[in-house]
Amino acid sequence: MTDENQTSTTQHKRWSLKWKWALGTAIGTALIFICFSLLVYKSFTNLLIRQEQRDVASAVSTIQQSLRTESKGLTIKSVAAKLQPEANIEPADGMESRKHGALQTTIFSDSELTALSRTNLAVTVYDPEGITLYISRKDSHEFKKNASRTIQMIGHGSDSELVGRAPIHAATNHKLIGYAQVTDSLADYHNTTHNLMWIFIVMTLIAIFGATLLGYFLAAFLLRPMKKITKTINAVNADPQTDSRVPDLNRNDELSDLAVLFNDMLDQMQRYITQQQQFVEDVSHELRTPVAIIQGHMELLNRWGKDDPQVLAESLSASLSETQRMQSLVQEMLDLSRAEQLEINFSHETTDIQKLVTQAFNDFKMIHPDFTFTFDDDVKKPVYAQIYRNHLEQILIILLDNAVKYSTKRQEIHLSLSTDIRYIEVAVQDFGEGISKDNLDRVFNRFYRVDKARSRDKGGNGLGLSIAQRLVEGYHGHISVESVVGQGSIFRFQLPILKDPKLLAQAEANTDAVEKIAKSELPAGIRPAVKDPEEAPLDDHEHDSNLEK
Repeated sequence: MTDENQTSTTQHKRWSLKWKWALGTAIGTALIFICFSLLVYKSFTNLLIRQEQRDVASAVSTIQQSLRTESKGLTIKSVAAKLQPEANIEPADGMESRKHGALQTTIFSDSELTALSRTNLAVTVYDPEGITLYISRKDSHEFKKNASRTIQMIGHGSDSELVGRAPIHAATNHKLIGYAQVTDSLADYHNTTHNLMWIFIVMTLIAIFGATLLGYFLAAFLLRPMKKITKTINAVNADPQTDSRVPDLNRNDELSDLAVLFNDMLDQMQRYITQQQQFVEDVSHELRTPVAIIQGHMELLNRWGKDDPQVLAESLSASLSETQRMQSLVQEMLDLSRAEQLEINFSHETTDIQKLVTQAFNDFKMIHPDFTFTFDDDVKKPVYAQIYRNHLEQILIILLDNAVKYSTKRQEIHLSLSTDIRYIEVAVQDFGEGISKDNLDRVFNRFYRVDKARSRDKGGNGLGLSIAQRLVEGYHGHISVESVVGQGSIFRFQLPILKDPKLLAQAEANTDAVEKIAKSELPAGIRPAVKDPEEAPLDDHEHDSNLEK
């Protein structure tokens, strides 16, 4: 078993990202440098070989020009006199040329024949029959007759040589008087290319080594923030509610962006955990009372209330009332949970604020004819905000319904709509009980009621304003309250005005389309509902207009 574990550990040996980066950099540098070296090597060798070809061609031309004046034909002495006039004439060693008295020398004195004195050139002159008349150095290549000048590469690799051959014609009668052959051993070329190859090999190895070191240390430097991120992740794994966060990296790069996103994700995760815990605690607390009431009445009926019609009726009525309150509580908690996840499902919805506020104003005037509603509309043209219309309607219903419920003798509600450069503001004012300063900071908390006894009598669960706040803030807005005890309250909320040209054009087009459809399909005198025909409903239920403070 131990051997299997060791084998598994060996097979899954981890490669550090620093080494992967270093090796990747080294391989990439090696490939680039090798390709570059091959191109340079090929270009340079081609340049050298062309230069050698020009030298051979020049040597052949020099021999032709020097010997073409011999109109009577070439002899050993005449060739020697032309190609090396100051040299001592001696029989050549070796080859068949010894039989014919061919001359061999290594010294050229004529300035025009200086190119022939190169140590890597072998000059051979033949008569028309192929008999050697002159040879400057040993040449292993056999004689061949050529009708025109040719330069060929013979052999491969370090054994290759350039051989230039050409006929020699007399200048006066153009009679063929012999042949010239120049062999270039390419000794300088081979030495140069060999040295160049070693230079490139050494430079490539140095480049690979340098790139490996540079890649490793650069990766180690750039990936240092990963240690801080890893440390934070380990801290979160140990305690999901920890306050540990990735410190500010001050690098202004992708890792800094990753750290910011990671911190935001941790904040959001912990917010969701806190909300879940608070949700469970709040629901448990709020459901305890109605459950206890229902249980008490059921025990009362079970003991002796079944035979008393009055007790039976009271118990059933109280139980049904508490059941309805639990149903309302559960529904509002679901609304609150959805309001805390707006960015997931409703980030691209748009609504004409003026039109929907006007609709809510008209609806409440119709529902509460005993109240006086006034609407101050300072908006001269349609203004759009990035909010789902059902959510905006829900916010207005919560604020207007609270204003109605908490109004006292003066049953008057003021609704206003205004804009500035960035925001559109909606305000709802009542002239009722008002809220004390001590309670102003807590009216948006879950299940908080200014007067719990009176709120319960009015059917409230203390979730309406909390839902409104989550909705407004979910769309990057702000909600606030001003109140004086005995004089009433003013609730204001602001939403950013839609500025995106594409979304604005799309919102206007959708509004025009809805209006055309509504006018063409509904009978005259009936007000059309301002609703996008393509939008899905927020929930699978209709919002109750009696959402409480």
